[in-house]
Amino acid sequence: MRVELTDDPAVFRARDWSDVVRTDPGGTFFHTPAYLKLWWEEFGTGALMVALAEDGGEVVGACCFEAVEGTLTFLGGFDVTDYMGPVALPAVDREAMAKELMAVVAGGEWDRADLRGLPEGSPWVSALTAAASDAGLHVEAGQEDVAPFISLPDTFQRYLSDLPPKLRHEIRRKERRLRQEAGDCRIGMSNPDTLPRDMDRFVELHRDSSGPKGRFMQAGMEIFFRRLAEAFLPPHVFHLAFLEIGDEKVAGAIGFGFGDTFSLYNSVLDRRFAPLAPGMVLVAELIRMAIGSGRRTFDLLKGDLAYKYRFGAVPRPVRSLALARPR
Repeated sequence: MRVELTDDPAVFRARDWSDVVRTDPGGTFFHTPAYLKLWWEEFGTGALMVALAEDGGEVVGACCFEAVEGTLTFLGGFDVTDYMGPVALPAVDREAMAKELMAVVAGGEWDRADLRGLPEGSPWVSALTAAASDAGLHVEAGQEDVAPFISLPDTFQRYLSDLPPKLRHEIRRKERRLRQEAGDCRIGMSNPDTLPRDMDRFVELHRDSSGPKGRFMQAGMEIFFRRLAEAFLPPHVFHLAFLEIGDEKVAGAIGFGFGDTFSLYNSVLDRRFAPLAPGMVLVAELIRMAIGSGRRTFDLLKGDLAYKYRFGAVPRPVRSLALARPR
């Protein structure tokens, strides 16, 4: 096995490693070349570094980086990409690949590395730590964030029955109250015909929000979200759902379905309806749909927010590695 480095963005298409991501137990939508290509086109500002591990002419592993003003990071930034780092076929020796990876990356033009987005339990945490030390780099491991998740059973009823009674009653009570007070309500899923106006509503709800959420959907971020929708709705990866009361869309959520995992990526609500908790009802329905489609995990992604634990999620630390060259 050898690892080669390239700065050519054409590599995302020319050496597509999507099959590697799908077979890696830790592979996520955020590791796919299609997602990373889109992110790079919208947000990339530094030097692109794509490392491909090859064996017999076949791509068996990959890892993407960006170097900006002397700092090396995994490609994907810190705002919209939850999981980052290497991926490889299951049979690939992670320690051997990490050693080759660090050997080629260490020759790049950077002074320090801030490598985030490695989930707890990933073999890459220890493999990269050892490889960086062997390459003569100073390594400091840390925790970037927490990404709560739910292990899904076979049925929604089983999911509810497995919850602590207080959480189970709260989920049922919120749905019952919403239907009693709002009357006709339903879940609507975007399709190619409705997507443009559905995204208009999603962006509108974002900008009507208070605090950081209201400032999040700037022009560049809106373009990124719309491109995600257009590129990944057709292959049934991107899902945009709304809770509708009458003819109004009062809460919306974007999620990614990839492999056996559904990831809740972003959500918004109409503040006028906040007392009825439409967002909570919508998330419960998305959990129901994820179970119905055979998903095994409902990932609420990064952010240690209280509402996530009301659905029975358990915390999973997301690790980081800080690397520095010896002085």
